[in-house]
Amino acid sequence: MITNPLSIIAIILATILLVPMICRKIRIPSIVGFIIVGILFGPYGFHILESATTIQTLGKIGILYIMLQAGIEVDINDFRQQRTRAIVFGIYSFLFPFLLGIATSLLLGFNWVTSALLGAMYSSHTLMTYPIVSRYGVQKNAATNIAVGGTMLTITLSLLVLAILKSRQVMDGDITLWRQLFRIALTFLHIFIIFPKVTQRFFKRWHDATSGFLIIMTFMVVSALMAEWAGLEAILGAFMCGVAMNKLVPNLSPVMQRINFVGNNLFVPLFLIGVGFMIDVTLLWSGWATIVIAIVMIATKLVGKWLAAWVAEKHFGLQPVERQLIFGLTHATAAGTLAIVTIGYEIGIFDNVILNAAVLMILVLCTSASFVTEYAAKQLALQEEARLEADKRDDSWLVMSVAENGLKDLQELAELSELHNPEFANESEWSEAISLLQSQHKASIVYHAVQPLNTVSRLLVAVPRYAEKERDFISCFGLIRRLSSQLGAKVVFFTNEDTQKALQAFCRRKGKYLRPSYREMENWEDALMLAKQMRPDDMIVLINARPSTPSYNPLFDQVPAMLDRFFYTHNYLLVYPEQETGNAVPDLLTGDTTQASRTWKIVSAIKRAVLSFQQREPKDQKA
Repeated sequence: MITNPLSIIAIILATILLVPMICRKIRIPSIVGFIIVGILFGPYGFHILESATTIQTLGKIGILYIMLQAGIEVDINDFRQQRTRAIVFGIYSFLFPFLLGIATSLLLGFNWVTSALLGAMYSSHTLMTYPIVSRYGVQKNAATNIAVGGTMLTITLSLLVLAILKSRQVMDGDITLWRQLFRIALTFLHIFIIFPKVTQRFFKRWHDATSGFLIIMTFMVVSALMAEWAGLEAILGAFMCGVAMNKLVPNLSPVMQRINFVGNNLFVPLFLIGVGFMIDVTLLWSGWATIVIAIVMIATKLVGKWLAAWVAEKHFGLQPVERQLIFGLTHATAAGTLAIVTIGYEIGIFDNVILNAAVLMILVLCTSASFVTEYAAKQLALQEEARLEADKRDDSWLVMSVAENGLKDLQELAELSELHNPEFANESEWSEAISLLQSQHKASIVYHAVQPLNTVSRLLVAVPRYAEKERDFISCFGLIRRLSSQLGAKVVFFTNEDTQKALQAFCRRKGKYLRPSYREMENWEDALMLAKQMRPDDMIVLINARPSTPSYNPLFDQVPAMLDRFFYTHNYLLVYPEQETGNAVPDLLTGDTTQASRTWKIVSAIKRAVLSFQQREPKDQKA
């Protein structure tokens, strides 16, 4: 047995390095490999390592990481679309295993209290295989959002049963029901309102990713502690923290990259090794009671969760492979089951046989869930790759800024917008930027950054008449949709009635989900109405156009002055669709393009005269 701390650390780090390599060679999920290593190194295996408590303490952060990632990586727009399905599936995922668990437990001779707690244990599941989904890039699939959204309800209901039975068994007179409800309300208030506001202000003041990573980690642990203080479970607090921070931590942001790196390469493996430490393999040949109960547990859990996934498939019209993904995500069990079985054991509802059988169930179900999720996620990834969206083709974008030292902001925008082959440019004057825009034909963006993108809560998008007739408008729409998805920001379109109908059709297209609101803007000169509706965390997006294109308007020449005067204190995007090379002849559609009003032309003429007079005045004084 090794007790030297440095030796233990060396062995653990070497294990984290080598296990994924070996698992890839023998084609088994690395989750299974880490659990097996935990069994071999632990007290019930060869007892190579001491300090199991330390490993399990660090591993607890790993399960918090998994739940935090699941909450952060939920696509808010897609989740809103799947909200009803997620709630319905959460009820299915709780009821089927719960009722089936009570029935099988009564058949085994357990009393009603033990049977009810076993039913709650079967209902609970842990998103242990979520990193597999994230690795294959199908975390935005409808099945994933349904499973992840239903997890919160399922965990809450399971832990609620535990709390009721625990209070009935222990009869703790120190904490009344009203005091516990007050603690729960206070916890929700802090996690969903106070913590995000503090984090948003922090991001506005400190822009480096390391500081952002540390504050997210701090609030993750604090949320877990507050959940325990309120009588809930720490994993529920971490999941709620992830949901609350969702809009502030885009999936492609540097902060999220640090969260994924540290979690997937350190704390999650430590958690899995800690699970292996708890498994006593000697029970397999010490008697039949543990094995029989473990087999019943495994069968009950598998049947209950499979029924929930099957009913969801039929009810929601999903594909069989999506049913498999839901089943793979929701029948893995670890943190919730360990919490229920440990607390049940401590208060005398469960005995040692049930405790050991539950740990064996965890090993089997984690293994099977890994294989099922791996297969389903791979199949869905292949399907997604086969039907790439039109707005994500390999377009070439010009991304520029009319400011000094704006390259970092441009790179962040390009990464979050998932732009392919971006070309960056920094110009010091608007005249130089306009000249560059007119000299080429590729899709272009002029970006002005005032605050970090992850603190933006709304996109106010002004769309001119006939913008939908631009040959590359689909790319501009895709830019807005992807940016909204990454930031979790709401979208408000300002446009005329005809273009609004076209936008609504785009938003309804499969794979291009966007749930915007609309404001009437009949003429481009009404674009200043955006200034009246701006909030501190809004970003302005103006869809512009070059001359000789369907949506071009002479008023576009006034846009730089308008931006500098009315929107300079906000982030803004000026988006130009790609123009067909060599298209010098005006499009026939431009004959109906809304022209500048007579009043606007008079005001513009007066403005030019005043500016001309101001430029001549210094020369006259000098003379």
